[in-house]
Amino acid sequence: MNGSSNRAALRRPALDRSTAMTLAADEYAAYTAAVAGLEPSAWTRPTACTLWDVRQMTAHVVGMAEMAAGVREGIRQRRIAGRDAAAQRIAFIDALTDVQVRERADHDARRLTDDLRRVGPRAARGRRMTPGLLRRRDIGVPQDVAGVPESWSLGYLVDVILTRDTWMHRSDVAEATGVPMTLTAEHDGRIVADVVAEWASRHGRPYRLTLTGPAGGAWSAGEGGEELELDAVQFCRVLSGRGEASGLLATAVPF
Repeated sequence: MNGSSNRAALRRPALDRSTAMTLAADEYAAYTAAVAGLEPSAWTRPTACTLWDVRQMTAHVVGMAEMAAGVREGIRQRRIAGRDAAAQRIAFIDALTDVQVRERADHDARRLTDDLRRVGPRAARGRRMTPGLLRRRDIGVPQDVAGVPESWSLGYLVDVILTRDTWMHRSDVAEATGVPMTLTAEHDGRIVADVVAEWASRHGRPYRLTLTGPAGGAWSAGEGGEELELDAVQFCRVLSGRGEASGLLATAVPF
């Protein structure tokens, strides 16, 4: 491929930068509020990420926020994860999240909540200050999406994926604990709409989609095609690989 083709192959953010950074800051605050209100027993509940309970999931969220908040911490985590991935012959992202959880194995619920309350604003600021030149570059590690490797720009990771990851784990906490997610059209609806747009671009087929709940809406393209109606959060969970999927819902979208 020539240089132009390589650049075109990169997955880039569709959200405008201002919106993406507002969503990032608000999602850190939303996750913090969600776990701050949990009963002590809720922290040991198993989650859809079967290796983690709620406490371990939150340790990952804190660790990922710490990585986003500072260049040195990001380099440190990536160095350890790269070494572990090579030694254990596992995916880099699995090694990275393992580092984040392992290093916080003795952190209790109060400490994790306080850490997230402290680091969330710093992580949002660190992401916002990522230079445009770097944001346009390939992150350099192919990402597996439904068994297909693809290239991501740093901007896609920083603007989109880090927010989706936190949001999805907030939904995991809600499912694990039975405490409903706090959802708004302004915040959650924008995240869902971006997921829908990417989902539609990935499958490229006609569809009619109605998503219910505060984060929902209606979308369509072309004539004919599948007609789908389901809860907005459940739609995203299915696309993330959480639950059974068929037809267009089998089109994976990364979180």
